Amino acid sequence: MKNTVPECFYRVSTKALILNESRDKFLIVQEEDGRWELPGGGLDWGSTPQENVSREIMEEMSIQTIFVTEYPSYIFTFAHSRTGTWMMNVLYETSLKSLDFVSSRECMAVRYVDIHDVEGLILHTNVIKLLEMFDVSRHVERPL
Repeated sequence: MKNTVPECFYRVSTKALILNESRDKFLIVQEEDGRWELPGGGLDWGSTPQENVSREIMEEMSIQTIFVTEYPSYIFTFAHSRTGTWMMNVLYETSLKSLDFVSSRECMAVRYVDIHDVEGLILHTNVIKLLEMFDVSRHVERPL
């Protein structure tokens, strides 16, 4: 019997929405292959989204998180840029202890971007999707 994933299944990843000080740009990370991605990763079974975001940031960047919001800021689906597999990203606003990352295959460089800062960058589909959705007015106030 062939093991297939039903069409209603999405791989769910929790991603960190890390805003700059003026809260009008968000952080992306450059992976080893040169593509730019949102920090975070697949939601592990039994883990809360907040635990997952913190764990992924530590694994990918060796940075401690100091805050992850209780509720997501953005939720969207997309076809993965390399595989075409449908995925879901759930983004939680996240604050970091610092941006002093340790380079890894999942984080070679970091930068804050908005729609005007990405020309010439090779972006994963989810970053493009967030750039289309990103609304600065939703981030005027810091979460409690």
